[in-house]
Amino acid sequence: MDFSLTPAQAEIRAAIERLSARFDDEYWLARDRDGQFPEAFHRAIAEGGFLGIAMPEAHGGAGLGITEAALMMERIAASGAGMSGASAVHINIFGLHPVVLFGTAEQQARMLPPLIRGAEKACFAVTEPDIGLNTTALKTQALRDGEDYVIKGQKIWISTAQVADRMLLLARTTPLDRVHRKTEGLSLFYTALDRRFVEVRRIEKMGRHAVDSNMLFIDGLRVPAADRIGAEGAGFRAILHGMNPERILIAAEAVGLGRAALRRAAAYANERVVFGRKIGQNQGIQHPLARHWAELEAAFLMVLKAASLYDRGEECGAEANAAKFLAGEAGFRACETAVMTHGGMGYAQEYHVERYLRESLIPRIAPVSRELVLSFIAEKILGLPKSY
Repeated sequence: MDFSLTPAQAEIRAAIERLSARFDDEYWLARDRDGQFPEAFHRAIAEGGFLGIAMPEAHGGAGLGITEAALMMERIAASGAGMSGASAVHINIFGLHPVVLFGTAEQQARMLPPLIRGAEKACFAVTEPDIGLNTTALKTQALRDGEDYVIKGQKIWISTAQVADRMLLLARTTPLDRVHRKTEGLSLFYTALDRRFVEVRRIEKMGRHAVDSNMLFIDGLRVPAADRIGAEGAGFRAILHGMNPERILIAAEAVGLGRAALRRAAAYANERVVFGRKIGQNQGIQHPLARHWAELEAAFLMVLKAASLYDRGEECGAEANAAKFLAGEAGFRACETAVMTHGGMGYAQEYHVERYLRESLIPRIAPVSRELVLSFIAEKILGLPKSY
């Protein structure tokens, strides 16, 4: 078993490090303060050819796997860009995987190249108010009307909708009380975000201000049947193919964020002198940082295992969820300790670790809660009764 990177993978990491170095901590602090989408960073990633890292070569992508994408996202977050940088390109990496798997040749040729070039931005419109992770109970309706569907409903916690041109939207085309299984009757669309019929309302939140989160109010949006991905009623199956990659990538981002925090904490501990000695000489400072390094390394091994399984076409649900859980917890603890290592200055924006701590809560919460991950593993791996 070899855990070393291939030369091509090592070059991807190095290239992302060089690109990310052009956007320093002050750039990300400014974006956190002004709440503006990091257009320059997104454009640089697109121009570098990285938005299509896991997309087919036939449509302008690199044709690589989720493993390479995870390596890329970890390096973006670790550069100090954190979740602000990662979330700016996150949807482009995994979001349209259902189009790759279930879209027609015409749809792939029409939908993928603009996203890969950075000419279009997309958002992922699945989650709804009062539904949470119970996706099969979503209430947004898509009613067939000739060659179109007319869509009405609400979505919540939709990232990048302020700047998106298109959205991947899951809606119910057959009422829940008319299907044999609750996973039936859901259809997936990739379509224009027409703001005449979609109100995008920004949610003010704790962190990651540069990448917006939103409520969507959809009323009378007409979507061509040509924008439906896969068969009518088969959307739930299609959307599942984006869920494991999303968990793997957000886990990689959590590890990267934790590593950025540890790097800053160690540097500060090597400089700060109290009672005539560097605070980094104290085991009370050393041991927590060393423990978090070990936790992050272990979590990243699970990320790579899950990504490897996915890229080989093997079942990876438990591993992807475990990676998300372990990395989310390890990243949060590393960021928390980085703040405490800085003492009072950890609370100051100019030292950046308070921003990391705010952002570290995202991988703990999204895209699936810690509790549901544990319930899933308990059922699927340990054979315990289903609890949800």
